[in-house]
Amino acid sequence: MRLEVTNSPFTEEQAELINQLLPTLTEKQIYWLNGYLTFYQGRGAGEKQAETLAAGVAQQAAAVALESAAESVVQQQLPAEATILFGSQTGNSQRLAGKLADKLKGLGIAVTLSAMNAYKTNGLKKATHLFIVASTHGEGDPPDNALTFHEFLYSKRAPKLTELQYAVLSLGDSSYEFFCKTGQDFDQRLEELGAKRLTDRVDCDLDFEEPAAGWMANVVKALHGDGATAQQQAEGSTVPTVIVGGASSPADQETIYSRTHPFQAEVLTNLNLNGRGSDRETRHLELSLEDSGLTYEPGDCVGIYPENSPELVTAILNQMKWDANAPVIVGKAGEAVSLYDALLKHVEITVLTKPLLEKAQPYSECGDLAQLLQAENKNELRSYVKGRDVLDLLTDFAPWRLTAADFVALLRKLPPRLYSIASSNRANPDEVHLTIRKVQYDAHGRKRDGVCSVHASERLKEGDTLPVFIQHNPGFKLPANPDTPIIMIGPGTGVAPFRAFLEEREELGAEGKSWLFYGDRHFVTDFLYQTDWQRMLKDGVLTKLEVAFSRDTEEKVYVQHRMLEHAAELYAWLQEGAHIYVCGDEKHMAHDVHDALLTIVQEQGGRSREQAAAYVNELIAHNRYQRDVY
Repeated sequence: MRLEVTNSPFTEEQAELINQLLPTLTEKQIYWLNGYLTFYQGRGAGEKQAETLAAGVAQQAAAVALESAAESVVQQQLPAEATILFGSQTGNSQRLAGKLADKLKGLGIAVTLSAMNAYKTNGLKKATHLFIVASTHGEGDPPDNALTFHEFLYSKRAPKLTELQYAVLSLGDSSYEFFCKTGQDFDQRLEELGAKRLTDRVDCDLDFEEPAAGWMANVVKALHGDGATAQQQAEGSTVPTVIVGGASSPADQETIYSRTHPFQAEVLTNLNLNGRGSDRETRHLELSLEDSGLTYEPGDCVGIYPENSPELVTAILNQMKWDANAPVIVGKAGEAVSLYDALLKHVEITVLTKPLLEKAQPYSECGDLAQLLQAENKNELRSYVKGRDVLDLLTDFAPWRLTAADFVALLRKLPPRLYSIASSNRANPDEVHLTIRKVQYDAHGRKRDGVCSVHASERLKEGDTLPVFIQHNPGFKLPANPDTPIIMIGPGTGVAPFRAFLEEREELGAEGKSWLFYGDRHFVTDFLYQTDWQRMLKDGVLTKLEVAFSRDTEEKVYVQHRMLEHAAELYAWLQEGAHIYVCGDEKHMAHDVHDALLTIVQEQGGRSREQAAAYVNELIAHNRYQRDVY
């Protein structure tokens, strides 16, 4: 039976609320409500008061009933628990995994958040919902903390996962040939094992914030028909997040300044660390963080939004005969700026990628670009994009049916450049120090500039400002116990974070031993921070220093050779519990150092190569072998 407005003292809205409530009430609830109203009526309330009270109680009861019903639906549709695994080299994947954990926790879901190397794989076959956030490192490789999980999934030990639902968020850089390959691997392998894809994988380029947010929204929507409503209904939930292996939700590290809202840091110092006569130029920058609220720990990075070369911008404008002052739209917010400013500050013009060539091809009146993209020999395309920039593209495949607005829309956002921090926040409050080597070379008949390094070395003056943010890197951190021995391997600018490590240990009064392996070309001109190391050796902050200057000897000597020369002692340090850190070039140095480490463990520990690899994997799993390589 429905209550009709025409035969009651209630408004249409009140009647509808009562009609929604009554069918949900049990007999006991109806008797209770009847007694409740009678009690108030018996206290002398007049007819109008009783009507008002009845309507109010009905409205409140209806709201409670509706909320209870909605919560019941949420609980019926949402899983009780979910597992979020991240594979991260610089911390981006970990931070995004933490944000997803917060969202799922807000829905009332118990979350297990873990680095892949800390996750106990025997729990996988029990999981019902798995979310993976993974970056791709180097030439399509998993990041260090994803290696063991990646190997497990592709091994014969991987279980059938027919009861599992999953989703993958993949991070990468489209300038690399194997863009987002690690995430693609996980997505494909989980499907092969019988798992059901909850929502489509999203592959993110360097500008990952918006597509990652869209993927998370898709996850919530897939878990519950109306994710936003469900999240609002579940606000205030106290469901815990289970933290595994030191994983944390970096979302709570945010300040008002971030990747999407950088701080304008004043340049306090900008000096060349290399001596006169060096064929290299390495800048030591000291930036002010005063009034920013930004803090950092040793091992973290600074992201810099640099400016492109004005000469390259002018050359592009001249090639296309475009007006530098023509207004164009940049960014997701649709900001209108001059074409010159767009090319200088907003878009990537120094890197060519296959996706860019594919987007540009319809605008080219030269058939050669289509042929290049269709070529069966992938090496041809790979060879073309290497070392070339947007000016080459516009020159080599002219003429173009392309407006300035079309052109800017094709280009990806100018990404920030990340640099390891070379200072301790404790030792240098309100400052951050960076070590940036100038990159400049000739290729394809033109001089090529590293975007940020040449900006820093040729155009950045003391008193200027740089847009910066702090990139927290949980995967490259000093041991929690300051008395733990540390071994640091950092040739060239790779030594930067170890200056921060040692400054921090000095401030803390750490008693643990420390050993630095440093290398560069020449002792006289290229020994970065030489006076710092000498002082730290004298004061006992640095226990041992081994150097390798490759151009000072007839036969080139590198840091891995020094490691092998001191194999017995290095292995003894590891057996004592030392943590080992590597920072620098990934393609050559890091691989050579890793091979040297395997050799040392194999020979000094009397192990087979496979056993040595297992030993090193254990170091990685327990965060005793950490790398910041690029």
